[in-house]
This record gives sequence, structure tokens and C-alpha cells, in this order.
Amino acid sequence: MDAKNLRDLVGFDPEEPARTDVFESDRLWSELVCLERNQQLGPVSDPDSDAVFLVVAGEVVMQLGQRRKRLKQWGVLLAPALGEVTVTNASEDPAVVLVVAAPPPTPRSGARSEAG
Repeated sequence: MDAKNLRDLVGFDPEEPARTDVFESDRLWSELVCLERNQQLGPVSDPDSDAVFLVVAGEVVMQLGQRRKRLKQWGVLLAPALGEVTVTNASEDPAVVLVVAAPPPTPRSGARSEAG
């Protein structure tokens, strides 16, 4: 069994969203995205993977296609395969989002971190 404390993975980069892989298996992939004020991730998508975006801290605006939704801590969004998602920090405070996708997205989709 593999276990981690997400707080140990939180870190920010003033230049771009910080992305850290959490877990990866043949059937599931997850990463933690840390956004400073005014930072944005995306758009990201994958033709074969559904993804869940969970706001762990802060407040973000999630855009899925042409629809937008403001989510605070513990808010969650389901993005179906082929859905293009953009995550933008919507407050002056940092934001942290956990992304879980199944099956693991392909590296060329942009959904994976460069380390993945």
C-alpha cells in the first residue's frame, strides 16, 4: 500500500502552476496543481480519460468547454473525456487542486505533468 500526505506535495512557482504527480498506475493517474494568484492551468484535455478536479484549498474558476463554474475548497468538477478544462485561481490566496484521471491521460494531451 502506498500512502502520502498531500501537504508534503504543496509547493508554488511564481512563474507557472506547480504540478506534482501524486500516484500513477496502469488504470489511474493523479497530480496536485498549486496555483498562485492569477495563475492558470490549461486548457488541458484527453480523448480517452475522464478526470475529477477537487479544490483542496482556495477558490478557482473551472471552465469546461464554454461553461464556467466558481468552486471553493472541497468543490469538485467531473470533466468527461474530450472535455477541455481550464483552471484559474480566482482569489488573492494560493489555490491547490487535486486532479485524478482514469485511465491515465496520454503525455501528449497536456493533462499530465512534464515529469509524468
